[in-house]
Amino acid sequence: AVVLCAYLEMEGIDLRDRSVIELGAGTGLLGIVVTLLGARVTITDRAAALEFLESNVQANLPPELRPRAVVKELTWGKDLDNFPPGAFDFVLGADIVYLEETFAELLQTLEHLCSEQTVILLSCRIRYERDLKFLKMLRDRFSVYEVHYDSSKDVHIYKAQRGSRKDDF
Repeated sequence: AVVLCAYLEMEGIDLRDRSVIELGAGTGLLGIVVTLLGARVTITDRAAALEFLESNVQANLPPELRPRAVVKELTWGKDLDNFPPGAFDFVLGADIVYLEETFAELLQTLEHLCSEQTVILLSCRIRYERDLKFLKMLRDRFSVYEVHYDSSKDVHIYKAQRGSRKDDF
């Protein structure tokens, strides 16, 4: 999450008034930073993580920005009717590619959330063969580019979009 936060800030990606969803938010660091950078953010995770996530958002966002960050339950591949299809400018995920049994549901969720214009940014370590398998599955459905590598933390950032081969935001 730290590497993806730094990347968004370092690259000067304009998130002001953009609609962003974070998948598998955990502590909520990424969603909080993206809110501070001006986005309207839906911060998601499984039900068990929501109370901690909500308390972190409340504790780390100034009151005037809290309405721009909504914490919502999302189990990949389920609950998708609670999220409008293709309604997000950015879909973000930090360290969410590690359980092979969730790959199909994660891809289904990405396909539901993305329009042709949506930019997916995923940060991850490539630890195992299964991580490469996920990237191949992603490439079967989206155009995927590695846009950043932090060698000190061994974290890759991948950008994915439907159909389009343009490499700009």
